[in-house]
Amino acid sequence: MAPNILKSSLQNASFSIIFQILCRGVTFLLNAFTVRHVGQDVLGVMNVRLLLLESMILSLCKEPFFKACLTNTAEHNWAQVVNILWLTVPICGMASAILGYIWLSLLSTVEELPPYYTFAVWAVAISCIIELSSLVVQLVSSAFLFVRLKIVLDSIMIALRTLTFVCFIIYNPENALLAFGVAQLMAAVFYTASHYIYFHYYIKTLKKDKSKLKRRMSINENEEYILSDFPFKTIKDFLPGQLRNNESSLFGKLGALTRSFFGQGSLKLILTEGERLIMTIMPVLTFKEQGAYELVNNLGSLAARFIFRPIEDSGYFYFTQMVQRDKTLNEQNPAKVQESVNVLMNLCSAVTSIGLIVLVFGQSYSSLLLWLYGGSKLINEPLPVFLLKTHCLAVLLLGINGVTECYTNATADSKTINKNNIVMICESIVFLVASYIFVILFGPVGFIFGNCVNMGLRIIHSILFINKRHRDTNHRPLRGLILKPVFSGSLLFAALITNISQAYFFPDSKLFHFFIGGVMFLIVILSWAYEHQDLIRLGISKWYDRRNSRRKNE
Repeated sequence: MAPNILKSSLQNASFSIIFQILCRGVTFLLNAFTVRHVGQDVLGVMNVRLLLLESMILSLCKEPFFKACLTNTAEHNWAQVVNILWLTVPICGMASAILGYIWLSLLSTVEELPPYYTFAVWAVAISCIIELSSLVVQLVSSAFLFVRLKIVLDSIMIALRTLTFVCFIIYNPENALLAFGVAQLMAAVFYTASHYIYFHYYIKTLKKDKSKLKRRMSINENEEYILSDFPFKTIKDFLPGQLRNNESSLFGKLGALTRSFFGQGSLKLILTEGERLIMTIMPVLTFKEQGAYELVNNLGSLAARFIFRPIEDSGYFYFTQMVQRDKTLNEQNPAKVQESVNVLMNLCSAVTSIGLIVLVFGQSYSSLLLWLYGGSKLINEPLPVFLLKTHCLAVLLLGINGVTECYTNATADSKTINKNNIVMICESIVFLVASYIFVILFGPVGFIFGNCVNMGLRIIHSILFINKRHRDTNHRPLRGLILKPVFSGSLLFAALITNISQAYFFPDSKLFHFFIGGVMFLIVILSWAYEHQDLIRLGISKWYDRRNSRRKNE
């Protein structure tokens, strides 16, 4: 198999964005309904304590193994990959038991916990174990570019979990944690079973195709690509010990790389979930304040969930296949290096532009968004509005960090990753201390300030790595972070007009205020398109080529 890595990565990103917008849009509407039926204290327990538990388990037990085994899949010993990925199940079981006990017995609280809290904790832990039992199949779907499968199953899982939860609370809003636990278990069972079912039928289809080829023509080495490129001949091959391991080592280089990612993942968990850790371990906020913060945090992260995360995931896969970790750029294929530089530069430009648009329009339309989401009760108090406006700055930094850090993680060797872990320890300490101090001084908005410090430090670290990586070349991919003049001017003009509209027309003339924002948004988009005509022409050309190739195949 000789896949077009860039094409598949772009497909992955585009399908991710489309399906994420669709499913997150539905989730957005259902969550708005939930806000009106479930108290903010229960939302605080679910969105802070329970989701933190899930994030900790998956970050420690899934991500290090998955990232290590996704690197350079064309040269994999799949027997080693299967063996090392199945280690995640017992590791997850032990981690779930330990963390579950901590969540139930050791965490302090000054408030009474809602009903079914114990059930919800164990439901989260068990759902993580169930999900990791299909980690091998998930990695295969990514390595062999099953783009549509991944996006469809992820989207259905999100929709299933949300619909199950909402259906429960319609009739029993007081038992929201019971609904949360049941939804988690149902989604995990569906996600795991659907992966195995799909590949069971996929392997059967491959065998039928090979039989047809045998009847139609003589088989030679070049014509056996259908089954020879896919190493799994039966569904049992996804289990440990079934594939033949031609090496004496049980895990090989994957073991060392996994340990590196494990150390980095532990530190990254502190950086990404620091505010939830502080709220959970040191309850400086009530459950209601935690719920308000998480509600605003979810709204402020819409751009990150819709666009930044799919771009980051697809970018990581692309860079791992195009840039070798253990060689300098001058020792690698110049065409691949040039292509990867162009992709990184365009990604930096795209996420910076998106982040600035969110920052500019977020200052004038945070109140309107909160009103649409939770009604007048969310805009009657100044705190939620101020939280959302401040969060727009964090969205900008989050987008830039996602792209620069994904390139760093995808192209750094094990030695560099281990060195980066030491830097991340310092960043983690600074982040936690800054967040705690800011919360004491400013209340819930202090978590956003602390997160901005966190993102800023990580961006600086990634920029230093990228500059060092390209120091001996003529490539400067970070120029994509520099704004062009027409786009910058349109952003300043839009900021002025929308703030005037906010002052004069909101909340009395919400529709007219929204109309003015739409006009300003169109002006900003047109100015960006004017200065990126080459990129747009390239995108249109690729789209036409793809459509024409489909017509020829038909």
